[in-house]
Amino acid sequence: MSWDRRPRVQASQPFGSRLRAARIALGPLCVGLDPHPSLLQAWGLRDDVAGLEVFARTVVDALADRVSLLKPQMAFFERHGSRGVAVLEQVVVDARSAGALVLMDVKRGDIGSTMQAYAQAYLDPRSALAADAMTVTPYLGMGALRSTFDLANDSHAGVFVLARTSNPEGASIQRAVCADGSTVAEAVLRYVRAENAAAAPWGSVGVVVGATVAEPVPDADVGGPILAPGLGAQGAQAHDLLRVFGRAVSSVYPVAAREVLQAGPGVGALRSAADRLREQCAAVCG
Repeated sequence: MSWDRRPRVQASQPFGSRLRAARIALGPLCVGLDPHPSLLQAWGLRDDVAGLEVFARTVVDALADRVSLLKPQMAFFERHGSRGVAVLEQVVVDARSAGALVLMDVKRGDIGSTMQAYAQAYLDPRSALAADAMTVTPYLGMGALRSTFDLANDSHAGVFVLARTSNPEGASIQRAVCADGSTVAEAVLRYVRAENAAAAPWGSVGVVVGATVAEPVPDADVGGPILAPGLGAQGAQAHDLLRVFGRAVSSVYPVAAREVLQAGPGVGALRSAADRLREQCAAVCG
């Protein structure tokens, strides 16, 4: 399959402002673009670059103008090598050209020039992989993300920092207690809140908090977006969002992947699945 190469999209407003506008127009739903081998098979596609291209283009055609965020998971493209990454490059261009905001799910975290290079790869408008935002991990220290925040600000891009994930393995680190008595997750939320303090009306630095966490997260409001993975196939339902996030639910962007993508390969079926879930989330999150 050939792809039309189009110019990369330049952002003219801060990511936070663009994301709020997308929410008003399209609702809060984020759909993960996760070309998992089992999904390719369910769509009748081979687990190769050709199948990846068909899958990715179909999702973009179906959903780029219907959801607030599309979130490609980098790993599912990288597993196909350089040709898979080339597919992802065009996914980002086509989705953004169609009006979607693209969040690159890469969960990068490092120090010094290495972290700066990661930020340049995914946030610098000159990069072939430039998206509207990226996910990062803070466990080499929040200060190690300084260059990422700065480049995001200069590029009108966004950053989502992992704070409290719902996988059981995360608790041993995220719930560890700091010297001041707060947990590591609470410290991350506090740092991001301070990062957004000068932004008006909303910051471009968000956090990732799982929609399936067992306990409410009373301090989830960080003055920016909250990405909440786990909707649908992973066990969370729209009504769980209010329990987990309370008053901060109006800042939440629930994430679903398989719940929507398993409706394919028909474009109409994908749209119907996304529309149904979008309405459920909007009824709770606004």
